[in-house]
Amino acid sequence: MSALIGLILTLALSVVPLPESVAPFRPDWVAVALLYWCFAAPRRFSLVTAFVLGLALDSLSGALLGQHAAALLVIVYLAERFYLRVRMFPISQLIVVIMLLLALYEFILFWIDGVAGRTVPLIERWAPVLTGTLVWALLTLLGERRRREARALV
Repeated sequence: MSALIGLILTLALSVVPLPESVAPFRPDWVAVALLYWCFAAPRRFSLVTAFVLGLALDSLSGALLGQHAAALLVIVYLAERFYLRVRMFPISQLIVVIMLLLALYEFILFWIDGVAGRTVPLIERWAPVLTGTLVWALLTLLGERRRREARALV
């Protein structure tokens, strides 16, 4: 239940207005949260969750309907598909995998925007990859710490 509330909170964080100087660095909260849950609790959320959250994000942000949904579907599918192969990687290599998945997410959005004739400044397109990777790493480290403390109590 808390994961579902967290995913809904990420939708809110994705549309909260930010100052112009900070706005280009806003992480893609929904993509980061879905990737976190794909690696922290695989099979808990499915492609349907990614699709529904993508449609909600499209509706809230005013993007083309299905744009974020398609990009989220691709990265969540890849994360679920290759989870067993990358789960044993050290955190430094997982960070690279997450950065590549977030870059793929942004590239899909970039491609769809290009087909639609919409231009987005490069800083707004690629800065979220870096900030999203940092947020994912912090979430993962905090989640691991919390799990270790919970195991120590049992």
